Amino acid sequence: NNMDIETYKGHGLHLVFNDEYPNKTVNGRTNSEILDALNTSGDVHYHPCPEAYPGEEVPTGDVQRYKKWSKSAIYPGTERTVSIYVPNLEDSGYSDEYKLMVFQDGDGYLNREGPIRATKVLDTLIHNREIGPTIGLFVNPGVPVGAFAGADDRQILGQRSIEYDTCNGQYSRFLVDEVIPFMESETGLPVSENPKDRIICGISSGGICAFNAAWHEPDCFGNVISHCGSFTNIRGGNQFQYLVRSTERKDLKVFLQSGEMDADIILGSWPLANQTLASALEYAGYDFRFEFGTGGHNLRHGGSLFAETLRWLWG
Repeated sequence: NNMDIETYKGHGLHLVFNDEYPNKTVNGRTNSEILDALNTSGDVHYHPCPEAYPGEEVPTGDVQRYKKWSKSAIYPGTERTVSIYVPNLEDSGYSDEYKLMVFQDGDGYLNREGPIRATKVLDTLIHNREIGPTIGLFVNPGVPVGAFAGADDRQILGQRSIEYDTCNGQYSRFLVDEVIPFMESETGLPVSENPKDRIICGISSGGICAFNAAWHEPDCFGNVISHCGSFTNIRGGNQFQYLVRSTERKDLKVFLQSGEMDADIILGSWPLANQTLASALEYAGYDFRFEFGTGGHNLRHGGSLFAETLRWLWG
């Protein structure tokens, strides 16, 4: 067995490529080619779902933003924006438990002019009683204290990768032990502890982060939405397809989305990685849905399907 580990190290497979070789060119190719996938010709026909345009009769939920939130002992020396959405139930007298959605890269999903417009979709679906009252927890990746956008971009992206791409249980504990209790204390509202009443969601590294958090804490998160998930060799996430096949099935419901023009770089092919994970989920008998479209590495396709995704998970 020791020999196997030595062989693995001999190939350099224990190294994090982006940490060891930033900006490296191999065979004339670089990881910066991911930029070519962010806005593609295959995305032009994807638009936010109709539910992202609530009618005048739909009450607007409340969003509280906490900038420079730094109360984490799990990721000390970091600060991040955390936003909490609470639906406007008007005078319904609702006193039961709330469902919970946790978004990684929270501001991207929160953006009211963006491709997802999560709070608007939640406003619509809750008003139409297609899903139950739901709290939205939008969590940005940590930024090292003192780091500035522009000057310290590599450090900032590195912290996001440490949190999102690492395949251990640290980030899920961060949510369960630190962020969710903060949200509960701020809102004072009862949140369901049934994992089936909780969705964890993200894009790219945030997508594998969502899957990984549910994999480690299936008693806390029973539903996963992964948009263009990074199931590639950033920090070992390419191994999930084998782990899914070789591990007793966990009680998770999984929505995966990718597309023909998703990222294809040194670290891997996102279209193939997502197809491979989907085949593993099917092999292992999971309740899952895989939407493979024509688009690139962004939220356009996922946004067009966002209300439909929530109906499928919770309807």
